Amino acid sequence: MRAVDLNSDLAEGYGAYRLTEDEALLEVVSSANVACGLHAGDPEIMARTFRLAKDKGVSVGAHPGFPDLWGFGRRRIPFSIGEIERLIAYQIGAAQALALYAGHRITYVKTHGALGNIAEEDRDVASAVIRAVKAVDPTLLILAGPYGEQTPAATSMGLKAVAEIYADRGYTEEGRLIPRGQPGAMILDPDVAAERVIAMTSAGSIVTASGTQLPTNIASVCVHGDSPHAVATAKLIRARLEQAGFNVAPFSSATKG
Repeated sequence: MRAVDLNSDLAEGYGAYRLTEDEALLEVVSSANVACGLHAGDPEIMARTFRLAKDKGVSVGAHPGFPDLWGFGRRRIPFSIGEIERLIAYQIGAAQALALYAGHRITYVKTHGALGNIAEEDRDVASAVIRAVKAVDPTLLILAGPYGEQTPAATSMGLKAVAEIYADRGYTEEGRLIPRGQPGAMILDPDVAAERVIAMTSAGSIVTASGTQLPTNIASVCVHGDSPHAVATAKLIRARLEQAGFNVAPFSSATKG
């Protein structure tokens, strides 16, 4: 039976505010990307999410972004390469500390929002991300797009990159995400999202907006946790994957043996 991971971005609230349905999504996903406090998240939400994930057998990773609570980390902020490197290291440390506090441990890093998009486009930024991860904990995996800059940056520094696709986002002809706000960027219908996931995982390819197939070894599928249909979409995708003969399980377990 083929294995594939199903991940979602969780703990994306702050104080009294909640954006993601963490408890419901943790019943469905096999990996959780936990916000580290700068674009969203705080010690209470992080600790609670790590504890719930451990109880449900869900793998967890650090999900660092720009310090941009107002913009949810989706605004491009002109930090220097060194500043980006330290922002990543800072957030990984916070995630590791609170995961351990909750009795769990992070096994991977996935960059969030604008920071993640820039790291996929810009090799210098991608290298800053990987240097930060390697300095803090070189055993951590890098969850990233197979056609972005983070994967080759990780490989060049001796870290393991794991390829993911998005269920609810469209792709350019270069195999990267269509920018939000442009036609085809968002896939809002859960049925359409599920059909795309099955098509891509079965073919082992990213399907672009024009229908071109770009071969890749897909290890994980992401459903955005802040989507209004996140829970329904995740449930439908998991059901369809299992019907198609996939075993939904954390990629970190398979990668680390």
